[in-house]
Amino acid sequence: MPAAEAVDLATVEQLRLSLFRLSRRLRKRSEIGLTPSQQSAMSTIERHGPVRLSRLGELEQINKSSVTRLVAKLEARGLIARLPDADDGRSWQLALTPAGRRLMDESSMRANTYLARQIAALTAGDQRRILEVIPVLQRLLE
Repeated sequence: MPAAEAVDLATVEQLRLSLFRLSRRLRKRSEIGLTPSQQSAMSTIERHGPVRLSRLGELEQINKSSVTRLVAKLEARGLIARLPDADDGRSWQLALTPAGRRLMDESSMRANTYLARQIAALTAGDQRRILEVIPVLQRLLE
């Protein structure tokens, strides 16, 4: 495999800012009344299935007290629930409630509709290029 080329930091900054602004616009378009941290935790629970509190903290990269407060707020709103852990009867896992699932589905639909409109406004070549980069962006998240 050939050595990776050095990337200009100014270009990296443009990419970072563009991704940040796009992420903020997608969150705003989702209009579900959650903080970015709450929305991120809900997405993580949705993606990874029922998870223990400690695993959610690891995945979200937040400490135990922060994840505990975050979970308490989501639980109070009826968006997540504690389920008995099948592997450890003393423990429990977090899962989306039906209300939480509906909220996430609604959020995804709104954000996807917005992004689809934005992509549709691009030229055919730009549409193709932006869609071709998806696997590369996904590898950056691994």
